Amino acid sequence: MDLDRERITNLAKEFRKRSRATVKDRWHAVRFNLVLALQAGVAAALAWVGSHEFLDNPSPVFAPISAIGTLASSVGQRLRRTVELIIGVAVGIGLGDALVFAAGTGPWQLGLIVALSIMVTIFLGGGPAVVTQAAATAVLIVTVDMPQQANIESPRVIDALIGGFAGLVVIALVLPLNPLRVVDRAARPPLGRLAEELSETAEALKTRDAPRAQAALDRLREVENHLQGFEEALEGGRETSILAPVRWHRRGALTQYVESSEYIEHAVHNSGTLIRRAVTVLEDGEPVPEEMSNAVALLAEAVRLLRKDLGLGVRPEATREQALQAIGQAGRAYAEGVGFSGSVVIAQVRTTGSDLLRATGIERLEANQLVRRAAGGHAGEAAEAAAGKPRATNSDRPSDTPSSEAGSAR
Repeated sequence: MDLDRERITNLAKEFRKRSRATVKDRWHAVRFNLVLALQAGVAAALAWVGSHEFLDNPSPVFAPISAIGTLASSVGQRLRRTVELIIGVAVGIGLGDALVFAAGTGPWQLGLIVALSIMVTIFLGGGPAVVTQAAATAVLIVTVDMPQQANIESPRVIDALIGGFAGLVVIALVLPLNPLRVVDRAARPPLGRLAEELSETAEALKTRDAPRAQAALDRLREVENHLQGFEEALEGGRETSILAPVRWHRRGALTQYVESSEYIEHAVHNSGTLIRRAVTVLEDGEPVPEEMSNAVALLAEAVRLLRKDLGLGVRPEATREQALQAIGQAGRAYAEGVGFSGSVVIAQVRTTGSDLLRATGIERLEANQLVRRAAGGHAGEAAEAAAGKPRATNSDRPSDTPSSEAGSAR
């Protein structure tokens, strides 16, 4: 009886803990999307006013719908979304009115119109958004009683155009997002998680706790989902920096994020290999020099500094120095003596450190030279050499592949 009571108590505590976490996460999501909600509300109102007041449309249903659809689309796809909305509305209106005129209204007519709208849109090469919009518009044509709008297909298409334009006006002029802030918020989960799990791995190596390292590896897999959101935020940031004149001054800092994104992704993948091999080191009882855990801890700090530097739009000298210090510690650990899996951990510290150097704008050949110098016991000299170097531009960077980069960094 006491055991059951204790189990129920523990379950209740766990439920309260998860409920608090869920409410906190949901409130964070609301705060994160508050501006989006305001944008959608303002855009819908503007679209209605534009069609109702200036075009004398008595019931401009499609204008606010198109405005909301433009704002609710994936960040970074709103220009394309607006065009798709107009195409989808045009297809739905054309087919809907034609079939209603020929066959009347009813359940089977509704099903036929929706099916034909989808097939025609797919035949025309439309994507999922166009297909959905065409079908939804056809449903509205059949089901919504609009006696005053009979035989005026053009105003409905114009409604869609006005709505899409209103959405873009809100994005560009009325309530433009700060692109750097949006990208920085999206970068926090992947980079924060990466830094946290590297720190956990460093502690696991220090205390020879294999389950702790395995738990870090399991949690690191969540970063993959965050990376997708990060890429979408980058697209949205670029879109806003193009559309909104008041955000043009953010293009330089945003460009740093865009050029770093590829190497951030490489760092995540290489860190996964690092942690996986750290687990093997501990399970196999291989030697774990103190410098090995120090190297991983310094690598975690370099990731934290990278996110801070990119978010502030400053020269990432601190990130470079920390990454090179991590590589230097890895070189000392190798000289101290490690096993097979330990040598892979050392190699991955070097590779991930190289990724972070590339993310700060150092081009490939120079990054490899700095890595070799730091691994050879000259981390301080390498950091001095890297200090103050400007970010490499795209024209300075030769094309390379992740595999060749990782191999040369090792």
